[in-house]
Amino acid sequence: MKYGYARVSTDDQNPALKKAGCKTIFKDEGLSGVTTKRPALLRCLKALQSGDTLIVWKLDRLGRSLRDLITMLDDLRARIVKFHSITEAIDSGTPTGRAMWQMIGVLAELERSLIVERTQAGMKEARRRGVKFGRKTKLTPAQIGKARKLIEGGERVEDVAALWNVGRTTLYRALAG
Repeated sequence: MKYGYARVSTDDQNPALKKAGCKTIFKDEGLSGVTTKRPALLRCLKALQSGDTLIVWKLDRLGRSLRDLITMLDDLRARIVKFHSITEAIDSGTPTGRAMWQMIGVLAELERSLIVERTQAGMKEARRRGVKFGRKTKLTPAQIGKARKLIEGGERVEDVAALWNVGRTTLYRALAG
């Protein structure tokens, strides 16, 4: 069965989807492309079964970003649901359409790799400037030293931990480190 999805901002999508053979069209009306809540799209994706085809007027109607689009298309492929974008002439049921789908996947992978590379470079530069990553320690070295002396002097671990408003486990870890 052919299903259509339209994030409607213009009137030219419905006739195009009907002409493409969509029996059911799911519409999210009045939403911008960055809106994360798209109830009609969720209903559409839920309705799709293996062998069905999802048809959109244009790729940007479906995904908010390239990553979002790739995730959705990968999910459709895994569920053996065909995909067709009318404007871009991408049809996963044809060899050319499958090639376009794979090219989009390659570009998404490149984008992910570049993001990881930039993030790592940024973290390296931040470390060079002295930025510390991770959670801040709950106890200062002075507090740990005082806690050690109190415990050695016979104080209960629970009481010493309560003194600095930390748990026993936190105190034990600090004393061990």
